Amino acid sequence: METMTARRTIDAPIDDVFAWLTTTTNYTRSPLVLRCRLTRHGDGAPYGVGAVRSHLWMIGWLSERITHYDPPHATEYVVDRSVPPSRHELGRMTFTETDGGTLVEWITRAEMRAPLVGAFLTRHLVRPMITRSFHSILDAADTALARHPSPNRA
Repeated sequence: METMTARRTIDAPIDDVFAWLTTTTNYTRSPLVLRCRLTRHGDGAPYGVGAVRSHLWMIGWLSERITHYDPPHATEYVVDRSVPPSRHELGRMTFTETDGGTLVEWITRAEMRAPLVGAFLTRHLVRPMITRSFHSILDAADTALARHPSPNRA
């Protein structure tokens, strides 16, 4: 099992960053994400606990279920099904207000299911691909949300 982590400070308010990153249809603004959709609404919020998200990324297809939803501080999910097949223990995004905006930490813990070579492939192929995908999505969020000075300000 490998832990994959991406961190980024986004120059935007925590509520905006949380809303953008928990609305996974926004992920298609990353060139590494082909399609995302909400296949089941969660309790109390579209992307709340129990929501099911379907993702088609360059690295494969995932069906994720939200297991924790604490706006605007954290969300957690598990991958119930994937192609290629994987074992997934944890997916978590945390959001922390900072002087520079909002610090996002995105962690997942998973391993490709492949007899004899799963751990090797996860470490040397899957881990870099997932980490790059996370960074690409965080880049897209930063571009979409970054505060820009008003042109009317001196």
